[in-house]
Formats: sequence, C-alpha cells, structure tokens
Amino acid sequence: MSRRIVLATGNLGKVKEMSEILAPFDLQIIPQSEFAVPEADETGLTFVENAIIKARNAAAHTGLAAIADDSGLEVDVLKGAPGIYSSRFAGDDAASQDNLIKLMADMKDVPEEKRTARFQCLMVYMEHENDPTPLICQGTWEGRLLFEQRGENGFGYDPVFYVPTHDCTSAELSKEVKNQLSHRGQALRQLAEAMKR
Repeated sequence: MSRRIVLATGNLGKVKEMSEILAPFDLQIIPQSEFAVPEADETGLTFVENAIIKARNAAAHTGLAAIADDSGLEVDVLKGAPGIYSSRFAGDDAASQDNLIKLMADMKDVPEEKRTARFQCLMVYMEHENDPTPLICQGTWEGRLLFEQRGENGFGYDPVFYVPTHDCTSAELSKEVKNQLSHRGQALRQLAEAMKR
C-alpha cells in the first residue's frame, strides 16, 4: 500500500509535476486543498524557512507527513530578486503573467551578457508537524533571461527562462525533459532517494 503524503501547495501545476516525478516511489501525493488546509503565511526570509512553514502547516492540519517546496527565480542583476517573492513579484494578488511582465520591464535595458538567472527549489519533508529534523533538499537550474516570451508549456517565468544546454526556453521543453532538468525535479529526486534510505 502506498504511503499518503500531503503536498503543501494549492498550485495544480506543481501537484501534477511532483506526482509525475514521484510516481516510481510508491507514494500517494494528496494536495492540501483536499483537506481544506488554510494557506500558511510565508513569513520566512529564505526559501528554506518558507518551505518549513508550509510543510509544518500542512502536517498540523492533516496529521500526515508533508512535503513542501519554496522555489523561485533569482536574477543576478536584480541582486537575487524576485527570489522568495517570485509568485507575488507584481503584488500580493498578481497573476503569473503580471509577474512575468514586471520582470521583463525591470530587465528591458539589461544587456544579454548580464541576464544570468537561476531557478532555486528548496524541498522539505516533515514526518509530522513537530519533526525536529526535516529532510531538506535543494535543486538549482542555471539559465538566462530572454527579451521575449517563447513556448507554451510550463508556468510562471518558464517562457523567458532560456536553457543553454537545450537552446530553448523552459516553456519549450517537453514535460519529461523539464522534469529531468528542473530545479524542482532535482530537489524532488534527492528527497525521494533520501526518503527511501
């Protein structure tokens, strides 16, 4: 029988992506929305703090082990912004496209060679809400930002995130290739391996 683990997100894109990556590990991933878990206040100042806050909140409300991630885009010329504010870069209720438009506006005069960026993902697994030693894994995906959007796949900043190894944006990659390369894919595979041990 597969283990039930609550996933501390309401983002269906993430749920789908994470379920696909974890499919071989015999885990049943249930989004926290199925338990009506209230959103946690992301008051941390780092990805890892926010991931722990979200995992603890999901575990507390469901009684299940929880996985949470906090991830975002770090742009070198913006001193690491949008960073932990990636999903609310254009404001608290901003849509994905609003965040992307703000980023493109902030970057419009930045020359090609200074457009380096990376996606970071901090993934946390907590056995229960008071777990003193959560499993923490990190994935990093290096790239650079284009001047215009390309591709229909993915979500968030994917249409402007250029992947040099594949000469396309993250939004132009197939789901399978993206799951292999992405920051979230890297962190999740590390986490799944650590959980097996």
